[in-house]
Amino acid sequence: MSKKTFFITGANSGFGLAIATAASNQGHTVIGAVRSEASCASLAERLPEVHSVLCDVTEFDRIPAVVEQVERDYGPVDVLINNAGYGHEGILEESPIEEMRRQFEVNVFGAVAVAKAFLPRFRERRRGFIVNVTSMGGMITMPGIGYYCGSKFALQGISEVMRAEMAPFGVRVTTLCPGSFRTDWAGRSMIRTERTIADYDALFDPIREARQAKSGKQLGDPDKLAAAVLSLIASDNPPPQLLLGSDALKFVSERIERLQQEMDAWKAVTVSTDG
Repeated sequence: MSKKTFFITGANSGFGLAIATAASNQGHTVIGAVRSEASCASLAERLPEVHSVLCDVTEFDRIPAVVEQVERDYGPVDVLINNAGYGHEGILEESPIEEMRRQFEVNVFGAVAVAKAFLPRFRERRRGFIVNVTSMGGMITMPGIGYYCGSKFALQGISEVMRAEMAPFGVRVTTLCPGSFRTDWAGRSMIRTERTIADYDALFDPIREARQAKSGKQLGDPDKLAAAVLSLIASDNPPPQLLLGSDALKFVSERIERLQQEMDAWKAVTVSTDG
C-alpha cells in the first residue's frame, strides 16, 4: 500500500491506539485525535511519531476547523478511522434517558460530525476511505446494552447510506464490526448504570458479572485487528462491513439464521397486506 495520511479519533487507547501504532510502523502519516490535553500528552509519550490533535467529537461546531488545520499542516487526509466511542451498560428501565443521549452524542452524532467534515474534501478529491467502527452490537443485541446497541445500529445504517452516496466519487466506506477484544471497552471505558430494580437480578446480574470477569481476557487481539484494518484499507474491493472475531461471526450468523426463519414463518402475513 502506498503511504497514506490517517486521521484516527480516539487514538489514545484501544483500537485507536492499536491502529495508530500499526499505521505509523508501516510509515504512514498518522494524526491522532484525542479529547483532552492529558490524552494528547499520553499519546505523544507513547507514540512520538504520531501527530496528536485536540478534537472532542461532541464539540460539533469545532470539528471542521480542526480538520481544516490538520490538512493545512499535514496535507490531504486519505483515511478516516472513526473510532471514538464508549460502552454503556444498564437495563433500559433503570437507565436515565440522559445516559442514552450522551451515548448517542459520542457514538453516533460525533462519528457523523467527523465524517461530514471530511466528506466534501474526499468528494472533491475523488478519493478517500472512511472506516466507521461499530460493533457486532450494531448487528446483534443482548440484554443490558440497549443504548450501546442502539447507537451502533444507528451508525451501521448511516454508514450504509454514506457508502452508497459516496461511491460515485471514488470514496470508500466500511463499517468495522468487532466482537470481544482485549480493550478497555468493558473496563474503565464503560459507563454502568446502578442497579435499582430487583426483578431484573436473575436476568442481568450474571451478564454483568461475566462481562467484568472476562474483561482483559477476551479472545480478540487489538494488534491483529489493526493489521486487519490495514489490509482492509489496501483492498481494491472492501466490503460494506467487516466482522472481526470468531464470536462476531458466530453471533451474527445465528441472528441471520433466526431472521430467515422468522421471515419464512410469517411470510403469509407479510405478503397479505399488499393491495
